[in-house]
Amino acid sequence: MTKQFSKLTDPQWAAISPFFKLKRKRKHDLRQMVNIILWLLRTGCEWRNLPEEWPNWQTVYYYFDQWKQDGTFERINVALNQLDRKRVMKQAHPSVLCVDSQSVKLNPMICEHRGTDATNKHVNGRKRQFVVDTQGRLWVAAVHAANQADGPVAVSLIGDILWRAGERLEKIYGDQSYNGVFAKALADWSINFEKASRPESVQGFVPVAKRWVVEPVRRRGSIAWTNYFRRIVKDYEYTLLSSVSWLYLANIQLMLQRI
Repeated sequence: MTKQFSKLTDPQWAAISPFFKLKRKRKHDLRQMVNIILWLLRTGCEWRNLPEEWPNWQTVYYYFDQWKQDGTFERINVALNQLDRKRVMKQAHPSVLCVDSQSVKLNPMICEHRGTDATNKHVNGRKRQFVVDTQGRLWVAAVHAANQADGPVAVSLIGDILWRAGERLEKIYGDQSYNGVFAKALADWSINFEKASRPESVQGFVPVAKRWVVEPVRRRGSIAWTNYFRRIVKDYEYTLLSSVSWLYLANIQLMLQRI
């Protein structure tokens, strides 16, 4: 991950430009719009405080809103994940995924979809659900109030998981919070769920088989990389769709830097 923001290079823009309607004549350059949005993601700047030399914030937000509503960010995210897997000599679709959650604080001025995490974290805000492959690429994301349980919410993600992972998907790893309704729902689709966590009856460090498939993802995939982007170190969004879109954009930027 680079230490400072840099604009899209020509190869990077070439990789994502097919997802935008470039043939239509426009007043504003779409490549610039994407660069500004990625700059916002990295710096955490407020919409209304965009530099004066750029188009006004309403214009940039218009494109952000259009692309999040029509699924453009999701489609780009999946395509770049597949490109990066091929780059490291893997098949485009994963056969194994990992599910994890992260509780984050919510802007004090926002009351929508707010709750307190019932675990020992006691975070007053929202919870993010991440479905990543074994190398930390984000495939599916969801955001909800932090007081909602992981497993029941993750059930609603199964349709997206099946659509994006394809027919190769065989197994999903997760911790104890997913070993219930989520695991049962996966079984209906002939997908195995394997709990990768320490037995509850054991204390202290215990090397658990397959635990290290999830734990590196916990650090590298679903938590650590969020710290590189100031826009998502905390949830500032009024709508859940905006929160999810910024998560996909963060993974998009990471994938673009790899290719």
